[in-house]
Amino acid sequence: MLKQYLEAGKIVTTHGLKGEVKVQPWTDSPGELMEVGTLYLNKGTSPMEVERARGQGEMLIVKFKGIDVIEQAQPLRGRILYVDRKDIPLEEGQFFIQDIIGLRVTDADDGHEYGTIVEVSKTGANDVYHVKFPNGKIGLVPRIPQVVLKISPEDGEAVIRPLKGLFDDEN
Repeated sequence: MLKQYLEAGKIVTTHGLKGEVKVQPWTDSPGELMEVGTLYLNKGTSPMEVERARGQGEMLIVKFKGIDVIEQAQPLRGRILYVDRKDIPLEEGQFFIQDIIGLRVTDADDGHEYGTIVEVSKTGANDVYHVKFPNGKIGLVPRIPQVVLKISPEDGEAVIRPLKGLFDDEN
């Protein structure tokens, strides 16, 4: 089952005296969060209406409605922010990394299970899935069409056809 509320960033400190906070976004682009009208605390149970947001380098400066002085903003430091998945539309074939972590990786030809995706790295050219094998070793799977044939978070599965030599040292 897919989580409705996804981790989106962390409030790292206050900014100024008027209740703004500095947020480290955990998204591909800080701009994605600037468009969201509501962020959440407590794994999605506490909505925080965004009054305004702006970029500052790789960080965001966010002003929440009702947080008007630094004393109100200080208790928010270190808190994780969540976003409702419906507020960030994805194109066909795109997924949230949080939906990919934990997927079983199976072979397209014989159906055997290689392991579980434990991490996703962004390389620029393509993502790389870190697959933990039953023996504890990690294999790297490039997300290219020749290798990753199907990603199905709903089914909890990623179906691959490894290139020759990809997992030669698996055993």
